[in-house]
Formats: sequence, structure tokens, C-alpha cells
Amino acid sequence: METLPFEIGETAHALRKAFDRFAVGLGVTRAQWKVLFKLTRTPGLRQVELADMLDLEPITLCRIVDRLEEAGLVERASDPEDRRAWRLHVTAQARPLIDKLQSVGDVLVGQAFAGIDPKDLETVRRVLAQVRDNAGRCATTDKASNQ
Repeated sequence: METLPFEIGETAHALRKAFDRFAVGLGVTRAQWKVLFKLTRTPGLRQVELADMLDLEPITLCRIVDRLEEAGLVERASDPEDRRAWRLHVTAQARPLIDKLQSVGDVLVGQAFAGIDPKDLETVRRVLAQVRDNAGRCATTDKASNQ
């Protein structure tokens, strides 16, 4: 059991590296495609919200968004509720690239999970969701014990 978290991390790492190999030549970094992916799924996020979701420092995300904006892939819109904040949106120009990235992801998933029973995959999903839930509760309840 003690190596299971390491194995989960190594599996995630292997999937990220495989995606990078598949996506080479599409002209975006892994950090950029993570931003595009998240904004496709949740358009209109504020930069600070997106930075938190991606576990990035706001200044790091700002640089990534700057590059995506310069490439015409993301646009910033002022937030009507907070004039200091920006809402982020994927542009129509980004759509073909995002479609290619999603196709790459589909191929990767098909190859990486080949030969695994769909029932087993559903069990893995359910178990990982429980682990995330448990870990989330641990982080909030054990803060006092670290004082």
C-alpha cells in the first residue's frame, strides 16, 4: 500500500509524457494545453480561479495566458463584477487546435487503456474519486494537528 501513491503519480507522469510525444508539433506547451483544456470545459473563468484549479502561481498563469493571447488562442474580457479581474475565453481561432489536442487525447486514451475491462476502469474511477475526497478532508481536518 505504501507505494500506491507513487504508482498513481508515475502513471499520471507516463500519461503526460505520452501525450507530449503524441502532441509534438502542434505548437503548444503542456502548460498551454492545460489552460486551453480547462477554459474549453469552463469558459469565462477568472485568472485567479484558473490558477488555483491548475495549481499555478497567478504570475505564472499570467505569462502563459499572455502567450496564448498573443497567438490569438485566448482572449481576456473584463469582469463586470470586478474591474481588476479578467475573464478568460478560448477564441474561435483556437478551436481547430483544441480539436486536434482532443483527438490526440482520444488516441492516447484508447492505447493506454487497451485491454482493460470497462468494469475495472469504472472501479478505478470510483476508487480514485474516494481517495481524492478522503485526501481533501484530511487536509482540512489535520491542519490543527500541525500547529
